[in-house]
Amino acid sequence: MNRVQQLFQQKEKNILSIYFTAGYPKLESTVTLIEYLDQANVDMIEIGMPFSDPLADGPTIQQANSIALENGMSLKKLLEQLKDIRTKTQIPILLMGYLNPILQYGEGEFLRDIHNIGIDGLIIPDMPLSYYKNHLQELYQQYHLAHVMLVTPTTTEERIKEIDQNSSGFIYLVSSNSITGNQLQTNHQKQYFEKIQRLQLNNKTILGFGIHNKETVTHAFEHCNGAIVGSAFVRFLATTSITANNIQQFINNLRP
Repeated sequence: MNRVQQLFQQKEKNILSIYFTAGYPKLESTVTLIEYLDQANVDMIEIGMPFSDPLADGPTIQQANSIALENGMSLKKLLEQLKDIRTKTQIPILLMGYLNPILQYGEGEFLRDIHNIGIDGLIIPDMPLSYYKNHLQELYQQYHLAHVMLVTPTTTEERIKEIDQNSSGFIYLVSSNSITGNQLQTNHQKQYFEKIQRLQLNNKTILGFGIHNKETVTHAFEHCNGAIVGSAFVRFLATTSITANNIQQFINNLRP
C-alpha cells in the first residue's frame, strides 16, 4: 500500500491536493514548495513534469512549463532534487505530465527510479489505457505506484468502468471539457456527478480543472472525495514570494 492509498484510508473526504510545475518559478523551488505545502497541511501534492507541448494545459501552466524548461528543469534534474524528499516529508506525492519525456528517459528505468525515491504515483493524461495495460501495468504494480486516470463529462459509462478497473489511488474527474485553468461552471455538472455516483466506482474521485477558490473547493468536496488546485496556485507563485506564511495563507483561503 502506498501513501495515496493510506491517505484515503485515513481521510475519505475533503482531500485537498495542490499541483505545481517543477522548476517554476525558479529551478530550485521544488523541494521548498513541497516542504511549505506540507507545513500548510495539504493532503497530497502533484508535481508537474515540464514538457514543451502540454496539450491538456491552459496558458498558465503552459507558460510555467516553458519557464521551467528555460530554467533547466528536466526529468533527470527533478529526480535529483527529490532524491532525499522522504527524509523531509511523508506527504503523498504524484508526478503529472506527458508520456514522451518518460519514453525518452526509459519507462522501466523511470518507474524504478521514482519508486526508489518515494514517489507514490503518476498522472499521464496522454497515455492510452491500452499502452498502460500492455506495457506498464506490471511495473506499476511491482513498484506500488498509483495509476491515476482522467475522466471527463463526456466519457461514456462503459469507458469509465474500464478506467475504474485499471486505476489505483483515485480517479481524476476533469470538471469540464476544457483545458486546465478554465473557470468552473458549477451549475452545469449535476448530470455528470449523478452518473459518477450511479456507477458506484471502486476508486475515490477528486475533481480538478477550474478549482481555484473556496467556493469551487467546497463544490468539489460536496460531490467528490477531494479537489485539485493547479493553475490558481501556479498563478499565485508568479505574483508572490515563496514563504511559508504566503503558502499557508493561500491554502487557508481555499479551505471551506
